Amino acid sequence: MALISQIYVPYSRHDMNIQYKLQRYGTDKLTARSYNGMGLELKELKIQQHHGQLFHGGGKRKNSLYHKGKCNLLVVAASPPTEDVAVISEPLTKEDLVAYLASGCKPKEKWRIGTEHEKFGFQQTTLQPMKYEQISELLQGMAERFSWDKVMEGDFIIGLKQDKQSISLEPGGQFELSGAPLETLHQTCAEVNSHLYQVKAVAEEMGLGFLGIGFHPKWAVKDIPIMPKGRYDIMRNYMPKVGSLGLDMMFRTCTVQVNLDFSSEVDMVRKFRVGLALQPIATALFANSPFTEGKPNGFLSYRSHIWTDTDNNRCGMLPFVFDDTFGFESYVDYALDVPMYFVYRNKKYVDCSGMSFKDFMKGKLPSLPGEFPNLNDWENHLTTIFPEVRLKRYLEMRGADGGPWRRLCALPALWVPKMGLKTPFRDSLLRHVAEDILQLAKEGLQRRGCKESGFLNEVAEVVRTGVTPAERLLDLYHGKWANSVDPVFEELLY
Repeated sequence: MALISQIYVPYSRHDMNIQYKLQRYGTDKLTARSYNGMGLELKELKIQQHHGQLFHGGGKRKNSLYHKGKCNLLVVAASPPTEDVAVISEPLTKEDLVAYLASGCKPKEKWRIGTEHEKFGFQQTTLQPMKYEQISELLQGMAERFSWDKVMEGDFIIGLKQDKQSISLEPGGQFELSGAPLETLHQTCAEVNSHLYQVKAVAEEMGLGFLGIGFHPKWAVKDIPIMPKGRYDIMRNYMPKVGSLGLDMMFRTCTVQVNLDFSSEVDMVRKFRVGLALQPIATALFANSPFTEGKPNGFLSYRSHIWTDTDNNRCGMLPFVFDDTFGFESYVDYALDVPMYFVYRNKKYVDCSGMSFKDFMKGKLPSLPGEFPNLNDWENHLTTIFPEVRLKRYLEMRGADGGPWRRLCALPALWVPKMGLKTPFRDSLLRHVAEDILQLAKEGLQRRGCKESGFLNEVAEVVRTGVTPAERLLDLYHGKWANSVDPVFEELLY
């Protein structure tokens, strides 16, 4: 986080590489404020939402109603599924989609940090994954004891919301906290600690525990319960058609990610490029998934390897980000070419797997002929794209394995698979690059003046020794654990 959040670039004309926006708005200066105005004035598009909140940096922020001419718009960007309560006066255009992303621009003083992390739940007596019935009881218990609001899909509880935080379930029951947008790393770490306290308070009474690791060390896909969420049924059927490891991604991986704001298109581009360039470093520093079904798998971050054969249409690195012409419009072009998964209508998921969002915009979607998308559909589509860095109205850094609580606070402070920091890089090792990155991160945190550099201690030790978390686990496996992965459930217990 310190590396990227300090890249602040004031407005310049290079921001404006989307010429039609200049022509339409009759100005040569589109700042964060005018970008947001443009994001609301979407060609007389009228969206009416009943919650009136915008998700940002892992949480939500209030937004006021914007009036101009015939436009009366309140945009709501929620974690999918967003309710299909939008009313459109005419079909969306690509310009509208570009403006939606650009509406995320905000001045530096409003930048926040969002952290998301996933963890595996298990039954402490058998080490087997939690069943949905147990997860349901856990969520009900947290709602009652700690005043969370329940999120339902039909008769099933599938998550919780409280203020600007949310808890959701991944396909295999991985428990995810999407944190609030916060100002400092101290607040982020306090949020993580509070969340873990609440989860453990209920889970331990039920004989349940949570494991911080990037890939499930013991159980096969067939042993993992399937969560009752409609979108996951669609994904589960589609994944084997486009890659051999998609089901592993869905059911057996956990990650931690950090979400960061940007001030302008130029600022977004530079942060996107730095984020992509440094993802291999983050992957190596946080490598924590060396086991599969009870044995070493030959990787330090098998979770990272999973993405190489999940779905090449929506995963991996994005070379076009380094093109001179890259901007919001380029990302929209990329996202429009990514095949769809679903559309959410009338509280149900419509299977649109493999179909084209471009056809949807023309009213020619085979599953919904004659129907056009709204901004909720676009928001949901963006969540089904899985590159190493993902653009919404903020940037998501997605390259790190899940891990124990100490490393959950370390990832936002910082800001391959097989060889980790010992990977050769030019005439040296990746470890030596990581040393430089760590020093830059420390300097960035010091400039913030919030006394946050201590959160780097966890990764500083990895850089100092050159030994990744995965290598430490492998040493224990071959030594003290006598070739058994079962002790990892205690070693990495939250």
